[in-house]
Amino acid sequence: MKKLILGMILGSATMMISCESKSVAVTGSKYTSSEQLAQGKTIFENSCNKCHKLPDPAKHDDQGWIKTLSRMAPKAKLSDDQHQMVYDYLISVNKK
Repeated sequence: MKKLILGMILGSATMMISCESKSVAVTGSKYTSSEQLAQGKTIFENSCNKCHKLPDPAKHDDQGWIKTLSRMAPKAKLSDDQHQMVYDYLISVNKK
């Protein structure tokens, strides 16, 4: 009986973990038009500013932003396209 209960608990935990929203990792720039970069800026300002002060785009290099956005985009409930637009905006204004 204990094994059955433990199995049910572990199975439930596995399902909960696998159902978490995940964001597709950004691997490079995709959007380069000024309109798309402006959308990325707007998404960045509106989504990120809800929970904390906006970070300076120069805070990270391109790889640093990939790591940071991969962690934060799901929390901000960004779609994959929004995630990409924010990344592209940040690296377009970043001089690193």
